Amino acid sequence: MFVVVGVTGGIAAYKTVQLVRTLVTNGHEVHVVPTVDALRFVGTATWEAVSRNPVTTSVHEDVAQVRHVALGTSADLVIVAPATAHTLARMAAGLADDLLGVTLLATTAPVVVAPAMHTAMWEHAATQQNLHTLRERGVHVVGPADGPLTGGDSGPGRMVEPDEIAAAALAVVARGDAAGGVSGKARHDLAGLSVAVSTGGTREPIDPVRFLGNRSSGRQGAALAQAAADRGADVTLVAAHVDDGVLTEASRHPRVAVVRVSTAAELQSAMTDAAATADVVAMVAAVADYRVAAIAPGKLRKEDGIPRLELVENPDILAGLVAGRRPGQLLVGFAAETAADDAELVERGRRKRARKGVDLLAVNRVSWDEGFETTENRVVLLDAHDEVVADAAGTKCDVADAVWDAVVALGSPVR
Repeated sequence: MFVVVGVTGGIAAYKTVQLVRTLVTNGHEVHVVPTVDALRFVGTATWEAVSRNPVTTSVHEDVAQVRHVALGTSADLVIVAPATAHTLARMAAGLADDLLGVTLLATTAPVVVAPAMHTAMWEHAATQQNLHTLRERGVHVVGPADGPLTGGDSGPGRMVEPDEIAAAALAVVARGDAAGGVSGKARHDLAGLSVAVSTGGTREPIDPVRFLGNRSSGRQGAALAQAAADRGADVTLVAAHVDDGVLTEASRHPRVAVVRVSTAAELQSAMTDAAATADVVAMVAAVADYRVAAIAPGKLRKEDGIPRLELVENPDILAGLVAGRRPGQLLVGFAAETAADDAELVERGRRKRARKGVDLLAVNRVSWDEGFETTENRVVLLDAHDEVVADAAGTKCDVADAVWDAVVALGSPVR
């Protein structure tokens, strides 16, 4: 595969060396197109050595071969990593005063960007609007991750690891997912639909300082809401507890309305309200199965002895939504399971889908280091006949798109 890797002027450019090496090692023909500023961080000699191809930033070299256009038209995939705030703004504006800009305008291949910048820049309204514009055009966004940044700060804005970028980008091509198979154009296959999505983990109070909860970060549900909105739906995102920064992007989307809740009872009430007018309902939230029968009015102290907690079962929110569904409404459930292998995972998923009565169930394996608190996921999708209709892996954004692809394939009410 012919891959163009655009590199822009950020410290994370050093990671892109490994990205290029990975792609070359896997047999792809890679052409690196750096910006002038990118060469301040990693030089031309390094890019030529790892890519095994000549490197230039200028549109005035190799003019006879029209290289400044040929790179874009020849590409099967274009990756921009790191994608700085400046680069995203230039892409959104369609500027083309260097080789990378021209290549991006000339290509009809899938374009994947891996943002990298300070948290304040990432969260700025201008950057978020530029991302929205790019997604509307079919650009795929991988990351950023939440973690330590240059200068000692920490937060969303860190470029995701090279292997994750490579896996996500190659998955886009493998799905034939250049915006639904129409290169350079955004999908709007959920346009006109109302969607309700839940995310995060509920917290059931024990006393004023303690609670029963779970490890859900909320990333998968937020990605599902964002993807639905990007595909034209109007989304209500009901969010229980989520990790810092998870809701930042979705909350700024003009077609996403965020409702915050805490307990399972609050989540049930909010989702019931949202589902009343929704065409598609997706229950992604990790709901605590139990709550304490009586919440202590004051802090439980060691000096008072070991407390005995009586637990009672929380309502089955998804089953309730299925029971109260409107005609034509589609219900999507998520199930996190521990399983020894894929066969057990699918079997547990089938039993849960039958109990819940949903149209589509996404079941994923979780463990101490899998499923929760990561930027990647893998789900097996089961339809109403308990058939496996998809096995999706990659970033949680990739998984979200795979879920909506499966919803679209189900038909009514999706047009």
